[in-house]
Amino acid sequence: MPAIGIEPREEVMRENLQHLIFQIIRDLADKEEVECYVVGGYVRDCLMKRPFKNDVDLVVIGSGIDFACKLGEILHTKVSVYKSFGTAMLVHDGINLEFVGARKESYRSNSRKPIVEDGTLEDDQNRRDFTINAMAYCLNTARFGELVDPFGGVEDIQNRIIRTPLDPDITFSDDPLRMMRAIRFATQLNFKIDVKAVQAIAENAERIKIISKERVIDELNKIVMAAKPSVGFRYLFDTELLKIIFPAMYNLHGVDIIDGRGHKDNFYHTLEVLDNVAANSDNLWLRWAAIMHDIAKPATKRYDKRIGWTFHGHEDRGARMVPKLFAELKLPLNDKMKFVQKLVQLHLRPIVLAQDIVTDSAVRRLLYEAGDDIDALMLLCHADVTTKNEYKKKKYRNNFELVEQKLKDVEERDKIRNWQPPVSGADIMALFEIEPSPLVGTIKNAVREAILEGEIMNVRQEALSFILKKGEELGLKPKTKTIL
Repeated sequence: MPAIGIEPREEVMRENLQHLIFQIIRDLADKEEVECYVVGGYVRDCLMKRPFKNDVDLVVIGSGIDFACKLGEILHTKVSVYKSFGTAMLVHDGINLEFVGARKESYRSNSRKPIVEDGTLEDDQNRRDFTINAMAYCLNTARFGELVDPFGGVEDIQNRIIRTPLDPDITFSDDPLRMMRAIRFATQLNFKIDVKAVQAIAENAERIKIISKERVIDELNKIVMAAKPSVGFRYLFDTELLKIIFPAMYNLHGVDIIDGRGHKDNFYHTLEVLDNVAANSDNLWLRWAAIMHDIAKPATKRYDKRIGWTFHGHEDRGARMVPKLFAELKLPLNDKMKFVQKLVQLHLRPIVLAQDIVTDSAVRRLLYEAGDDIDALMLLCHADVTTKNEYKKKKYRNNFELVEQKLKDVEERDKIRNWQPPVSGADIMALFEIEPSPLVGTIKNAVREAILEGEIMNVRQEALSFILKKGEELGLKPKTKTIL
């Protein structure tokens, strides 16, 4: 991997620190005779020429809250003060500015909340998580734009390395969330994590348990949304963080061999599917469907001497597992969960269609069950083809094209997507003058099946005629024909 080109300091100063807000902060810092620095991600992204995200962290040698309040008066802007954290925030011209006083921190073993004391810029940089986030630009006139980089952050950017400023064992033990952040940054930036840091993560993995699941899933979702999420999941697996935070996914790993016959490693297969989906969609929940599509394979794995390894029903069992897994991970238990559950349930259906003769009735049924999620389902199924056999891969792709064309043809003709039968239970009760009963449901289901199987057209008149015949079979006689 080639080194990253770094913008010269003068270029950064000219292009990124000449925004009016930095000039106002500079003048205020000079007037108050305090040192003020831009720190953290803004400096890193400037140097890497990454897009500006409108969030700027600033360190004041003194009271960050007092400085922010004075700036708010100048800008006639509301300042939000968080005394318990020693920070203050304001928004100006769409830029979120967060001020904190320089500080040093110490930690207790049972908490990631530090004991905070006033400190110097050096103290403040020492407490930062990674070298690439520990750089600072001075905003005072005498040193405006001067880069303070005590830990070689610029060199680590050039070498694509995630390192901690101090001993990684202490850094990760003090604040275990930094282990997730290290993996997240490595995934997002396509960096490697320093060998000593990887070892420290593995040794401190158990300490992730003191971090709230909400904070863990926030970092995990950022890994899932990276351009190549497998990078992060491999780090999570290798350090055994995954075993603690998402054991169901960790348990996909491994290959059993009986009579010389083995199955593919479903963990690495899942990573391939996830990367394939990520290459074609930025839908977080479609990516989660990729993660969970084979989640029940360990529970359904069986060996048959005649046909080898099987995972019968893993799609049904996996769909039933989704709500529990979402709850454990603190993912939302709403329509997002139901979307993932539906795709896990249906992910084999297009593959089966691609293997068999594609009938109109099978396509109608798939369209009916998938509804508006049919396109997402087809993308997941394409991603699920990870065979290295080029003949098989080409065959699957050709068959998928036939299935997709059939889906378009049937949908255009029969309008099955998001379809409801053209007759209701009320129509059935009115036709035969009967009360609500299981019989009504039986007739409704028969109508739906007849349409899906192509026995009748998806139009009201044919459906009503079918109901009359079905009613006669069940011993019912129509009392009125007005709805016909």
